[in-house]
Amino acid sequence: MNPYIFLRALKHAEHTVFGVQDGQKTYYNPMFRRYCPYSSGQQVKRSMLEELTSKLNVPMAPVTYNYQITKDKQLENKEIWSPCDPNYVDQLIGGWMRAGDGATLKRRSPLSISAMRPLHPLLSGTTSENLTFDRSNRPNNNPVNVRVAGSDKLLTEEEIETFLTTNGRALTRRHWIPENRRANGLFVHDVAIDLRTLFSVSTNQHEPELSKEKIEELKAKGWIESENTFGKCLVLPNNERTKIIPALAKSLLHWRITSNQARTFSLMETLAVAISDNASTIAGTIRAKLTDDGDDLKAKPVLDETAGADLFVTLPCAGYIADVNESADALIKAEEKLIAMMRAFDYEKQN
Repeated sequence: MNPYIFLRALKHAEHTVFGVQDGQKTYYNPMFRRYCPYSSGQQVKRSMLEELTSKLNVPMAPVTYNYQITKDKQLENKEIWSPCDPNYVDQLIGGWMRAGDGATLKRRSPLSISAMRPLHPLLSGTTSENLTFDRSNRPNNNPVNVRVAGSDKLLTEEEIETFLTTNGRALTRRHWIPENRRANGLFVHDVAIDLRTLFSVSTNQHEPELSKEKIEELKAKGWIESENTFGKCLVLPNNERTKIIPALAKSLLHWRITSNQARTFSLMETLAVAISDNASTIAGTIRAKLTDDGDDLKAKPVLDETAGADLFVTLPCAGYIADVNESADALIKAEEKLIAMMRAFDYEKQN
């Protein structure tokens, strides 16, 4: 059995934001000379892990923020410490890194996750708008404070009125927030699941994933001593794997970016999912086709059931792609496919 599962999902996003810093993130596509909105693989992974812990109703692993007081009495950021503990499901699935005092501990995530980017540069875009924070309709309920730059002293009402009259100015209860970009279009992301390390943690102490103390703790909790292609390892017991696999399947399909949803909500509905143990087939199953319409190049989304991957098409997809075999239970069937593939792998006897 191929120890990899590959997944490509097609999503629709409507007038939303994938990032918080400087508004919507974009990258430049030189072939089509367009700025394309995207969500980083790290943000997609974080969204999946939040969905996973929510489904299992367990907390995410705590991290320790370290600071150091310098000689000139300043606070300096130091390394952030992860607990490096696979008892936390987001650590087991998401991996960890801890450097600093003592040995460096590092576990590579068994999930490789791409950025969520346009299916084709011509099938996505951004719009820009100016927002307002406006309370001008209720001036009496919303006071205004005025202070001179460099001072904490507030001007009195009489001083404010004198300044406004003298300088011909007015105070408003409206703030403009300019140049807010929003993303629209059809987007894809890819996931590769390495089943060899999905529930296995290396006990190698030359490039350690775990401390010796944590290894003994896991053994006492019933983790199974085994060996995979990377060497000796500990495997999560079957009863725990049975709980995680269905929740992981759901999380891979039903996640969405939630960090900006208060002001830019979008369902980010999944339109189609391709699943295979061959990466090339998912790329062919959900793709775009470039067409030449006179002087204008256009891109057409394509769902190809003959490309070799299992394809699952949801009802909303018919609103964006013609002639598709959509179904109401598409994502349920996709979950069942993922669960079956993950359960079929022999985690305890890999060699």
